[in-house]
Amino acid sequence: MNKLYFGDNLKILRDHVPSESVDLVYLDPPFNSKRDYSVLFKTPKGHESDAQITAFEDSWEWGPQARDEFEEILRQSNTEVAEMMVSLRKFLKENAMMAYLTMMANRLLELHRVLKPTGSLYLHCDPTASHYLKIILDGVFGKENFRSEISWKRSSAHSDAKQGRSIYGNIRDIIFFYTKGSDWKWNWDYTPYDQTYIDEFYYHLDEKTGRRYRLDNLTAAKPGGDVSYEFMGTKPYRGRYWAYSKANLEKFYNEGRLYFPKAGGTPAYKRFLDEMPGVPLQNDWQDIRPISGNEYLGYKTQKPLALLERIINTSSNEGDMVLDPFCGCGTAVHAAQKLNRKWIGIDITHLAISLIEKRLKDSFPKEEKFFEVEGTPTSADGAQDLAIRDKYQFQWWACSLVNAQPYQGKKKGSDGGIDGLIFFSDTLKDSKKIIVSVKGGENVGVTMVKDLIATVQREGAAIGLFVTLAKPTKPMLTEALNAGLYESPLGTSFQKIQVLTVEGLLNGTESAAYPDLSKGSLSFRKAGPEGKEGGTQERLI
Repeated sequence: MNKLYFGDNLKILRDHVPSESVDLVYLDPPFNSKRDYSVLFKTPKGHESDAQITAFEDSWEWGPQARDEFEEILRQSNTEVAEMMVSLRKFLKENAMMAYLTMMANRLLELHRVLKPTGSLYLHCDPTASHYLKIILDGVFGKENFRSEISWKRSSAHSDAKQGRSIYGNIRDIIFFYTKGSDWKWNWDYTPYDQTYIDEFYYHLDEKTGRRYRLDNLTAAKPGGDVSYEFMGTKPYRGRYWAYSKANLEKFYNEGRLYFPKAGGTPAYKRFLDEMPGVPLQNDWQDIRPISGNEYLGYKTQKPLALLERIINTSSNEGDMVLDPFCGCGTAVHAAQKLNRKWIGIDITHLAISLIEKRLKDSFPKEEKFFEVEGTPTSADGAQDLAIRDKYQFQWWACSLVNAQPYQGKKKGSDGGIDGLIFFSDTLKDSKKIIVSVKGGENVGVTMVKDLIATVQREGAAIGLFVTLAKPTKPMLTEALNAGLYESPLGTSFQKIQVLTVEGLLNGTESAAYPDLSKGSLSFRKAGPEGKEGGTQERLI
């Protein structure tokens, strides 16, 4: 069964992924760019300011966790990596970059462990830390197992001017390709010939079929068998031999594959353009366009599905296991599912996990229970544990229970009593908003419900959802009931303030009630269903 894990990938790799069980690893980790990575949700016109949420901060600091992970590296069996990290620490000192590289080194060691002897790893990064990561990868995999540094053009030309200085525009990412050993899985991939090349070399047209072809030599410099015969009244010129047997030349002749010069002389072989696979894939990938338009799900760092399809097709076979330990919005696991691979995805934010769940279900609607999610709460006790460990992850998770998009996230400042938003429509003209308030504490009271009522009024929302981990009190339920009803133009009415418990949402006895002609399409970008033949995605709405 395919697995989607919520949690720290280092722990999950150690606890759940056996040694030598994975055929292909693709990872697109944070780049140590000291930026906030946001998710931009789809919203109706007029609500764009509500749509962005900070998913995580790509900034690092040397602290207790970095120090502890560094000590783990010194104690593991790969002494070359240990010595390398000691040298890097002396050079970089104890700073953000060293903390980032320590985190990456520890996880790369685990990824090397889980790879099969014939497995491959692709690490996607940018120039921020690529030079250091290459050194670490050489230590983990052995410099002899470095296969290629792929350059992918991720954006069009732009200016990267900083602090009044102009610099070269940075429009490419780097993908390091390593194998675990000297014998690895490989499927050749080809790209189309350039038109200039076609015009220069394939300029002949076959008289009968109109097919383009180029001429190829039928002779060789050295003999290999009986290759000194006469064919159609000709022999190779002095010092040359036929490159094929007489039987093969006769076969070529009967198939119309021989070209005879009008002036006489040695015939040539017709190599038809439509039979050629193209140019073997090189390490400069400019043919895969950056993410854009309908495929975009809202992640600024989202990668094109075509990019992952190329990597998976080239370095794995159907039925193989693909692992992405930083799966973000789930492009790698989406491509793996589409290409009939087994897969494991891991992410440390519940926001990512919930978006991937939705993406996979939208993209493969006919598949039933084709993946499991582990690490997310399945009971009230598990929810309480998450709320204690990380209130933001709990809020994101609780919002997913009612299909709400999180609001603001870890953004500094007051959220105004809003933890999530739902947009719906019950007319053809406009959209309505639902405010979601999440409470993960042990004590809740009627004042909290009154605050939600005030927020709903202030924001001009139609409905408010109060999602609570603790059992609501009777005065809370009474206050919600007294808030009245939302009267829909469709002729139905719904309680304006709805109190929902986490336990009830988990076991299916409770759910949010509201009309929606859009079927949720106003709140989330939707992945189009994949075709039966696994063709180009119908793309994202």
